[in-house]
Amino acid sequence: MTAPPTAEQWERWLSRLPFPTLAVATVIALAAAPAVGASTPSARLLAQIALVPVTALVMWWWTVRRPAGERSASTGRVYYGVRTALALALTLLNPLFCIFAWVGYIDAYDYFGRRGRWLALGVTAFIMAIGQSGGIPVGMSWHLALLVGLFGVNFLLAGVLSRYSSIVFESNERRAQEITELEALNDELELALAENARLQATVVAQARESGVQQERQRLAREIHDTIAQSLAGVLAQLQAAQEEAEPAAVKHRVDRAAALAREGLAEARRSVMDLVPAPLSAATLEDAISTLVSSWAARHEIRAEATVVGEARPLHPEVEATVLRIAQEALSNVGKHADAGRVAVTLTYDEDEVILDVRDDGVGFDPSHAAQPTSFGLRGMRQRADRLAGVLEVEAAPGAGTAVSARLPALGRSAA
Repeated sequence: MTAPPTAEQWERWLSRLPFPTLAVATVIALAAAPAVGASTPSARLLAQIALVPVTALVMWWWTVRRPAGERSASTGRVYYGVRTALALALTLLNPLFCIFAWVGYIDAYDYFGRRGRWLALGVTAFIMAIGQSGGIPVGMSWHLALLVGLFGVNFLLAGVLSRYSSIVFESNERRAQEITELEALNDELELALAENARLQATVVAQARESGVQQERQRLAREIHDTIAQSLAGVLAQLQAAQEEAEPAAVKHRVDRAAALAREGLAEARRSVMDLVPAPLSAATLEDAISTLVSSWAARHEIRAEATVVGEARPLHPEVEATVLRIAQEALSNVGKHADAGRVAVTLTYDEDEVILDVRDDGVGFDPSHAAQPTSFGLRGMRQRADRLAGVLEVEAAPGAGTAVSARLPALGRSAA
């Protein structure tokens, strides 16, 4: 199936249409000249033969010779007027040349505005009526009436066709404008999609980098809260065993060191598997906290108590693991730095939060002093709380003990 002609091809074909129309009209008019009385006198026939090439030359000059970029509206109207005058002259010499005069209908729209267009159509309709009625009426009223009637019919048909052409032209113009706007929107959409793809790639890369960084921090916290603390406990027990004189006391210290080493090894294996704290694998959070406080108190020979406030309930594994790790780190800091005689650990279940409080009566410290670059304890606890949109607060003063409070969302087990 061949594609329909484009608007440019159609316009080019219409601009060439007057040439074959003139050729057809010339053949018919000269062949029928004797029958319609247009061959006598001979000067009338010669005038027709002379005007045909002149008309063709005028059309060639405008259509072929003159580039489209050099055609102005004013010169276009002059061309239309000269061609129409030649068509009128030919039709007066031979009525059958009205066949050529018909081309005045097809390009009046191109050269004239609204008012001028109707005038051009009227003149063309008048020339067509002259040709169709057999020439200018001379002394016969019926001939004049015929001319007027034919003019009315031609002008009416020309008006209807012109109106239809105007509607089609305006519709095409609107459609072309809509197509242009759609193409512009498509271009903008393609740019937006490309920008979105670029931004998505950037976000994915940043998320990947952030995920890697968070995973590194999480692993660092896990190692610090489990293996590092277990190794520190083993080292402390072994150092204490060196200072003991009684074999039973030495054995007790070595046994404690072995137990801590086993705990560290179990945590290391657990971390390799799924990084879930070992105390939570077979116990509730409140039981794990109680066990942690009891073992820590026995290891450091410090009085410590664990209290649960509110109705205990299962929480999201990540929340429970974070609470337990913060408790481990807080107690580790007390054992290393506080020189405390009593520690209180409180686990509170509120409606929307779970709160962990670790208080001691030790030497305290000044929170305004920056921590050492190698100090990971408080920084690690804050990172854990921040990771779950929680809050970690530290209250301390020299000689007045320390209180660490972590508040985390009480997400249920089914939370995503």
